[in-house]
Amino acid sequence: VQLQASGGGLVQTGGSLRLSCVASGSIFSIGHMGWYRQAPGKQRELVAVITSGGVTTYADFVKGQFDISRDSAKNTVYLQMNSLKPEDTAVYYCNARIRRNVYSEYDYWGQGTEVTVSS
Repeated sequence: VQLQASGGGLVQTGGSLRLSCVASGSIFSIGHMGWYRQAPGKQRELVAVITSGGVTTYADFVKGQFDISRDSAKNTVYLQMNSLKPEDTAVYYCNARIRRNVYSEYDYWGQGTEVTVSS
């Protein structure tokens, strides 16, 4: 199983980016999917998560600014980021709870996609 994240880049303050993360491989089912970020010199932190039923949870610092969604048919999770600020600069990682069979489930991580917001 692999998670492949994409969509990062350099954007000016106030701009928008849309991150995507697709899960591939031997997948029986996918539970929650989410995005985390890690800024230089800081710990990785949760940004947003979405359950298999579409229930979303956001970190307080991105409420009303970011929107998480998923396309279960494509095993893909998205993060629409609007009104970006320099403090949103970080490497963004996707995460998913994946079952490869009915007996076990694991958390998988994508490789990270870098977002840089210039002032």
